[in-house]
Amino acid sequence: MKTLDEKLNDFKKNAGNRKVRVMIVGLGSVGNYLLDYLLSSADSGIEVFVVGRDREKMVSDVNIVRVSALIRGQCRTRTEVVPGIDLDDISQVESCLRDYQPDIIVNTSRAYPGLKYGGISWKSVRAYGIWAPLAVKYIRNIMQAYENVKSSAIVINSSYSDAVIPWLRSAGMAYPDFGSGNINHLIPRIQYAAAEKMRIDDWWNVDVTYAVSHFHDVVISREGHDEGIRQMLSISYKEEEIRADLKELFKSCKIQMPSDEKRNMMNASSNFEIIQGILSSIRDGKKVKLHCPGAFGEVGGYPVIIDGSGTDIQSYIYEGRFSLEDMRKKNQESIYLDGIEDISGGTLYYTDELVEKARQAFGVSLAKKVDFKDIDRTAQKLITEIIEPQTMVKAL
Repeated sequence: MKTLDEKLNDFKKNAGNRKVRVMIVGLGSVGNYLLDYLLSSADSGIEVFVVGRDREKMVSDVNIVRVSALIRGQCRTRTEVVPGIDLDDISQVESCLRDYQPDIIVNTSRAYPGLKYGGISWKSVRAYGIWAPLAVKYIRNIMQAYENVKSSAIVINSSYSDAVIPWLRSAGMAYPDFGSGNINHLIPRIQYAAAEKMRIDDWWNVDVTYAVSHFHDVVISREGHDEGIRQMLSISYKEEEIRADLKELFKSCKIQMPSDEKRNMMNASSNFEIIQGILSSIRDGKKVKLHCPGAFGEVGGYPVIIDGSGTDIQSYIYEGRFSLEDMRKKNQESIYLDGIEDISGGTLYYTDELVEKARQAFGVSLAKKVDFKDIDRTAQKLITEIIEPQTMVKAL
């Protein structure tokens, strides 16, 4: 597998010769929102390939997004539906990647579609890490196909990348270059809250540098506090540090949000931001800061720089505010609260606390560790022993 810098620089060399090929794998709500944002960017220099199993649904969804963008006078992007791709069949994914040669792949697929797993786990066990085997299932297959065809596309993953990307890396597999969502969702909340408290009108120019895992995205967003864990957070405006009362700041980050699929506008926006960041660095020579879970195969979420201002594009975890070692420790501390004790040697280790909470809440006996070879079996166990009984209870 090539490094991200190698991929970015190869992309830069090829970008002037043809349109940029963006492949969206899975067209649920995240994929639909992302398609809408891409078509609304009025960018004639990209083309989008939508990959999934259900042709009729995908064609219908693409048509309404395309026509809506045309009505607004924004659609300049060619879109093609690639149906009949079963993500459980690696050979089909291989054929798709070989035929379409994408530059950017965005995985928005889900092993159990139409359900926010956190709606089940947060109130019961206050941890999302329990779902890691479900989140890794399809991106594992995509990355296996990716390796088999020797693709050099830049890959963005949309589901629990704090753990999923390092899990793949620890197993010696190719792994996505970026994770979207999670930590990213907190950044604008913090910008807006800090700007309000400091009476700053251009809140979008408040600069935030943050390193933290998925657990704190949830607890701060839902409950407005940090669970008593000191946060690795720096806020500044016009290069002057803002020394905010974080307790009060996080209270302001708890804003009313929908609980249905409209929440996925944020995840789709995270994917869009990463794509735009890549294109800005390649096309315009810009230096861009993003916040991504699973960056460079690391556990948790980190500030990431893509710097296109020089002859060669460079990418790295930003250490201008905190050291990488300190950020690693903070992320380990945070993700432990999400139910994950360790990820190493291709094995994910649940915390003892999560195993006990799952037993009490769902009557399920989770194994302490999930080996890479046991991902499918464990994912199915989560579906049959937790998800299906819980959704059945709600239906009644």
